[in-house]
Amino acid sequence: MEKRDANQYSPLALAFLGDAVYSQLVRERLLLESNMPVGKLHSAAVERVCAHYQAQAAELIEPYLTEDEAAVMRRGRNAHTGSGTTPKNSNPIEYHKATSLEALFGWLELTKAEERKQELFDIIYRQCMSA
Repeated sequence: MEKRDANQYSPLALAFLGDAVYSQLVRERLLLESNMPVGKLHSAAVERVCAHYQAQAAELIEPYLTEDEAAVMRRGRNAHTGSGTTPKNSNPIEYHKATSLEALFGWLELTKAEERKQELFDIIYRQCMSA
C-alpha cells in the first residue's frame, strides 16, 4: 500500500493493527532468544507490550524517525479514544505515547516496510527490552 493510502486510516485504526504487529514482534523475539516455559514467555511478553514499555520505546526511537514516521506518531499520540479511560497501571501520557508507537507499527505494516519495521524494533529491543 502506498503511504498516502495508509495515511487515510485513522491513527486509532493504525494502532489497532499496530498493537498486533508489535505484540507479534515481541513474542517472536522472546521465543527465539529465550528457552523458557510458555508461561514465562507469556509473562515476559505481557510485561513488554504494556503501555509503560511502549511509551519508553516511542521516546527511544523518536530520533531515528523519518518525517513521515514522525507524523504518524504525532497523529497517534494526539488521537483520542473518546472513552476517557486508560488501561490499568498506565497514565494518560504513557497511554498516548504507546498509542503513537502502535500507530507507527500499523502504518509500517500497511506500507510493507518490513525492513524498517524490523530496524526500529531492533533498536527498541536492544535498548529497552533486553534487560
